[in-house]
Amino acid sequence: MKKVLFILFLTLGSLAVNAQEAKWLTDMDEAMALSEKTKKPMLLFFTGSDWCGWCVRLQKEVLKTPEFAAWAKDNVILVELDFPRRTAQSLELKQQNAGIAKAFGVRGYPTVWITNASKNSEGKVSFQALGKTGYVAGGPSAWLEGAKQILANKKA
Repeated sequence: MKKVLFILFLTLGSLAVNAQEAKWLTDMDEAMALSEKTKKPMLLFFTGSDWCGWCVRLQKEVLKTPEFAAWAKDNVILVELDFPRRTAQSLELKQQNAGIAKAFGVRGYPTVWITNASKNSEGKVSFQALGKTGYVAGGPSAWLEGAKQILANKKA
């Protein structure tokens, strides 16, 4: 009986954790459409998921926490732009991510930009960069303070 209760507790606990994780998009067109619909800016996370130690650390300490997920749900559309070395990606995804990284002048990882984007009548995308950050020591509260400041400057 104790084993059954223990397994039930573990199962419910993992469901609660998964429910709190933020939803990351990888398709920029989908992210832009959702951003326009919700009137929320996009948070672009440039990462090297399978080789960048600071990226993994940022995810563990901030981006995969319930505090971040709650904030993100109310404030931004999350977009992961990954540059893995060992994980396969489609050519389209590689080209999309490289083009966006070039547009933002990304030179190191992790880099996080908060931005708005729009398409003109010809389908050309233009970005309105609101601010950028990267790894910030101090966990979710310290990192979120900087992100909130970027959004506050947008409204000012």
